[in-house]
Amino acid sequence: MNSAGAETDNFFRTRISKLIIKTMGNFIRPKATVLPEESLIPENNLISPPPNQFTHELKSSQPFYYTGAQQASPPDGELPEGAKVVLFRYDGGSYCRVVDEQGLYGEIEFKSLKKL
Repeated sequence: MNSAGAETDNFFRTRISKLIIKTMGNFIRPKATVLPEESLIPENNLISPPPNQFTHELKSSQPFYYTGAQQASPPDGELPEGAKVVLFRYDGGSYCRVVDEQGLYGEIEFKSLKKL
């Protein structure tokens, strides 16, 4: 490589290095946070792989419970209206066990289900 070619090559290497350093220095990193313990899904309430065929959908949004619907405890979350689920267990009472599209296994009101 002749001297002019080496100078041009060196010029571009320097410019690229400065550009990389400048770009790398401008990353905006979010503040790290630790989620509370209650944000974790209990291992027994997550089915993997999640279902890909469903038996019912929700007629309205529904609170769900990991361990069962007790009057004193608040729901663990809410499934949205139209969510597709597999009816996993129903014993004839007010509540049933379902699995949603993400593999979440929980208890909801049976009357909220519409058969597909």
